[in-house]
Amino acid sequence: KKALTITEVKKPAAPPQPLKPATKSRSLYSVHPSVSMMQRWIVELKQKTGRNLEEWIKVVRTNGPTDLAARRIWLKEKHKLGTNSAWWIAERSDPTTASLVDDDPQAYLAAAARYVEEMYAGGRSILKPLHDRLLEIARIMGRDVRVCPCKTIIPIYRRHVIAQIFPASRTRIDFGLALRDTPASGRLIETGGWEKKDRITHRIPVSSLAEIDSEVERWLRFAYELDA
Repeated sequence: KKALTITEVKKPAAPPQPLKPATKSRSLYSVHPSVSMMQRWIVELKQKTGRNLEEWIKVVRTNGPTDLAARRIWLKEKHKLGTNSAWWIAERSDPTTASLVDDDPQAYLAAAARYVEEMYAGGRSILKPLHDRLLEIARIMGRDVRVCPCKTIIPIYRRHVIAQIFPASRTRIDFGLALRDTPASGRLIETGGWEKKDRITHRIPVSSLAEIDSEVERWLRFAYELDA
């Protein structure tokens, strides 16, 4: 199979226009796709298992083990639940992990802003301008770009993840890219992701604003077009 090259992706007919700046009332981020998946799971739980989430939580707290890991095993072995359902029900039945934001869009967006703030706290604060610039060029790719922060990384989506921002140290961001089996060249480094079937297959180390240059934009454009 011939590896794709950056020149083989069809370029847009005209340069995309930058998005309008977000207003104060609008979140800088988009709701993570997992939130919709979790909402769907909750809605379908009664039909699939005979109990809704509140009923499962009551069963676990009344009859199940007290240890979180043991609850997962108990739900799988005694009640024949799948791994994901057992994991999620066990989490919600434990008071220390019950206040989750993965099924509430507004709570997720509030948490997303906090994740980013915490990610660049302290000694990593010097990386925040690099983060902001990477998001700026990502949003210029197209209006379908979504930024959905997690606790340790900031994934960037089109249809799927096309890139991610990872503060790798106090002096460097690793800008990950979903480039399939594209051969690495220039500053692009292969991560081994293609062989492991990970979305992120390459990265570019970024330690200064000057390094967020046309090469970075070109590879990001390539990742964006690959996910059309």
